[in-house]
Amino acid sequence: MDAAAWDAKYSAKDLVYGAPPNPTLVEIATSRPRGRALDLACGEGRNALWLATRGWEVTAVDFSAVGLTKGHRIARSSPKSVRERLTWVLADVTSVTPEPEYDLVLVLYLHLPHQQRLKVIRNAIRALKPDGILMILGHHSMNIDDGVGGPQDPEIFYAPEDLAVDVGSEAVVHLCENRHRTTDSGTAIDALLLASKSGLGTGKDRE
Repeated sequence: MDAAAWDAKYSAKDLVYGAPPNPTLVEIATSRPRGRALDLACGEGRNALWLATRGWEVTAVDFSAVGLTKGHRIARSSPKSVRERLTWVLADVTSVTPEPEYDLVLVLYLHLPHQQRLKVIRNAIRALKPDGILMILGHHSMNIDDGVGGPQDPEIFYAPEDLAVDVGSEAVVHLCENRHRTTDSGTAIDALLLASKSGLGTGKDRE
């Protein structure tokens, strides 16, 4: 899907993916000290907003102007301190080359052809501070036959092992596993990878 298609999707209903943050992100981020986060393909901004309410400074990037506008609008009801921690960026995540200044980089449910996915992952790794964490989470390649929801194109799905290959020698893989997620329609299967340039969790508590 291109930006226009996502604009149409986000225009079709109030919140396509709901307001609460992704539960796996909550699990991972809650155990991390607050810092700077980069949310690539942030959509309507639910995860970026949650991080900002937790004290993170967040750069939220997406190529859907409609998605970003909705995220910005929702954030207006938050305290000024939360709004000031959010930066919304309209851009294609396959072309952004961020500086290495982030403690957490998110690539959540971004499904692209392999070469584009590889480019995003390599740029995401380069955006990390030495002790920063890359979190990739998306629909598992098994999900079409054994799970529920998600796109139905097997060419853009992946297993955790595929993500580990994409990371290669660019980073240290700390977690590479399947995750099962309960939905109203049944159990969905996700692929999760956590990686960093160096050790995991070595930064000082910033709270």
